[in-house]
Amino acid sequence: MITIVSGLPRSGTSLMMQMLVAGGMMPLSDGERTADADNPRGYLEWERIKQLPTDPGRIAEAEGKVVKVISRLLLSLPADHEYRVIFMPRPLPEVLASQDQMLRRRGTYKEGANPAAMAAAFEKHLREVYAWLDGKPYVKAIRVRYHEGAGAPRRCQPENCRVPGSFAER
Repeated sequence: MITIVSGLPRSGTSLMMQMLVAGGMMPLSDGERTADADNPRGYLEWERIKQLPTDPGRIAEAEGKVVKVISRLLLSLPADHEYRVIFMPRPLPEVLASQDQMLRRRGTYKEGANPAAMAAAFEKHLREVYAWLDGKPYVKAIRVRYHEGAGAPRRCQPENCRVPGSFAER
């Protein structure tokens, strides 16, 4: 079984990876992308995951671990594994604003970008990803909204510890 954290860029995937690692899961990460102003606690990424479309067998290295996979690459996951996917939806205006801020800070922002066109492309992509997640018997997915993960911690009592939509309920 492979645990995957996924979402659009700037949707909280690094935060979720950090929480899972703090909870005792072993990450598949290479440390190539180090912490910076946009992600001060680091990214916990595995650079070789980008080869998934041309080398799908590579995902076997994540067996028993948690790995971050950008949403675009989910569609390349081979059917010969069982996956648990934590997908991190975040409101598109926030994703776009965070991405713009990051690109400006890095000096790679392109003036004249059309936020409406970018939002429409992300919406189309999300529909495709959600259909894929819901349509694969070897994939069990939950969605954890960015603000649920990034919000103030709440005390877990026995009657409210179960997370709606958790893997156990599927």
